[in-house]
Amino acid sequence: MTTNPGSPAPAKRAILVITSQVVRGGISGRGLTFALERLGHPVWFLPTVLLPWHPGQGPGTRLTADMATFSALVADLIASPKLSEIGGIVTGYLGNPAQAPEIAKLVKAVKAASPDALYVCDPVMGDTLGEEGRLYVPEPTAEAIRDHLVPLADVVTPNCFELGWLTQREIGSELQALAAARSLGVERVLVTSSPAMRRNSISNLLVTPTGALAAEHVTVADPPNGTGDVISGLLLAWLMAGASDETALMRAAASTFELVARSVKKGADELLLAEEQASVAKPMALISSRRVMEARGRA
Repeated sequence: MTTNPGSPAPAKRAILVITSQVVRGGISGRGLTFALERLGHPVWFLPTVLLPWHPGQGPGTRLTADMATFSALVADLIASPKLSEIGGIVTGYLGNPAQAPEIAKLVKAVKAASPDALYVCDPVMGDTLGEEGRLYVPEPTAEAIRDHLVPLADVVTPNCFELGWLTQREIGSELQALAAARSLGVERVLVTSSPAMRRNSISNLLVTPTGALAAEHVTVADPPNGTGDVISGLLLAWLMAGASDETALMRAAASTFELVARSVKKGADELLLAEEQASVAKPMALISSRRVMEARGRA
């Protein structure tokens, strides 16, 4: 079969983003939407909460739609005749626990309209602080993500603290992270900031049905917020493009590391996504990869 060289390339499928929105900065929905659109994906964006900036930059007003309004928005989207345009979903920060069951309805509706759509759940709920970790959302919100969204996901992207909280396991080594990831019962788990083999390095550990892959890079001091959002979205985009697990992991990790390194070098307190957008599409950073464990044999 031949193709006309002058014919347009096939359009990339839309991605549904469900997370917080900030007025200033490149975190959460703003950064994620920009990165996905930079790769050519139309984005449907359902904000869960509106903030002036990242909470770490100071207190600010928090606007969350009442549940009647949020549920009505979800119902509108479910009823849309264009729902089948969506080929991927990524969810992140929630405004309250009651949003999780409504989001689950929407995820199921997208899957019904597009059975091959991939759902990435970024369980934004907490992080490490020094030697300890903490939830930075109310516990009922974390429980709602765990109970309603994680079980529906094709890919879950927790950091080490979130993985430990979700599984009630200690995550002090790469093997512990691998075992905890497998215990989630999700097809693919990307553990961001997983314990690394090399000193002064960070590992992104992707656990798949056929084994586990680690992508490592040097630690960047005082990184800006928003890296979890970006790597989750980029992993989804490359998987939707048909990339192998290893290629999707390496490209997503390289882009995220390069964005962080370039932003820090320029003294920014946010990811400079617009200024450094070339890093999204064609990162130049070198990331080392290794296979952690091959697929286990089946009885």
